[in-house]
Amino acid sequence: MPLPRTLSARRFDSRPPARRSAALVALVLVLATGASDSGPAAAEAPGVGAAHASGAGGDPAPAPDARYRVPVPGAVVRAFDPPAVRWGSGHRGVDLAASAGDVVRAPAAGVVAFAGTVAGRGVLTVLHDDGLRSSFEPVTTTLRVGDRVAQDDAVATLDEPGAGGHCLPASCLHWGVRRGKTYLDPMALVATDPIVLLPVS
Repeated sequence: MPLPRTLSARRFDSRPPARRSAALVALVLVLATGASDSGPAAAEAPGVGAAHASGAGGDPAPAPDARYRVPVPGAVVRAFDPPAVRWGSGHRGVDLAASAGDVVRAPAAGVVAFAGTVAGRGVLTVLHDDGLRSSFEPVTTTLRVGDRVAQDDAVATLDEPGAGGHCLPASCLHWGVRRGKTYLDPMALVATDPIVLLPVS
């Protein structure tokens, strides 16, 4: 005579509760280990490796060989000579040969961060897309803070040399670049053409 279905079910689950729990835990551990150890395929899964090599949202990272362009075509009159200490004397930028009225162009794309007068000289500062800041003086500009500029856009014109200028009595464009509070050599950011220094008269 066949056993009732309820008795058959009890015989199937006749193991003590503790042994059933142990078996269940072991099964869960096996499944979890298999899911987390997928081998090389998991490391190369689409979107995983690419997220580390790209910007936020999967945008391509900036090209490592992206270069700035000089704001005026003149030769270097005075090179970058950073001070030994932040508050010390030195030359925190480069002076480029130029004449009053020459067009000053953006070395790289960015947004105007300052346009005004400092110590009697017109100054324009552009915050570039890579976080660096370029400052130019003495210049006149019609741009305003927040204006967007592209690389090579005309952003200012060079003023006549004034009191306290960098190249008196001659005229020149002073170009400074900062990362935060640290001054950088602007010419190290441009293409690798030889730097020409004019003789000191």
